[in-house]
Amino acid sequence: MNSQNYGIIQQKFNCFYNIFASTMGSYFQKLKSKWKIQSNFQLFVVLIVFAVTGTCSLVVANPVLGLLNITPENISPWIFKPLRFILVFPIYQVLILFFGALFGQFKFFWNFEKKILSRIGFKRFQD
Repeated sequence: MNSQNYGIIQQKFNCFYNIFASTMGSYFQKLKSKWKIQSNFQLFVVLIVFAVTGTCSLVVANPVLGLLNITPENISPWIFKPLRFILVFPIYQVLILFFGALFGQFKFFWNFEKKILSRIGFKRFQD
């Protein structure tokens, strides 16, 4: 995609964003400030990455559990649900970096990942 097309896409997005932001504007401004995001378009891309990653991590978890022969039919739901959650978490962490890079936001998501990993006990990822 050349820079002229990128500029047109960004202009059209800004028009859509301005209409939508009239109702959600303060919330989006808080997110942009908290995440140190520079533009509305970057915020849009980041939110798309979160959506795609969440969906894909759930879709990928089912075949992986199937390969391990862990299904709701042959295991108690009290065991299946926690196992699925435990499996989805690392899949999500990998996919968010993959999709972040694919959408040109690797730096943002790498910093996001470091923060998450340091909060759950991986101190070597602290800044």
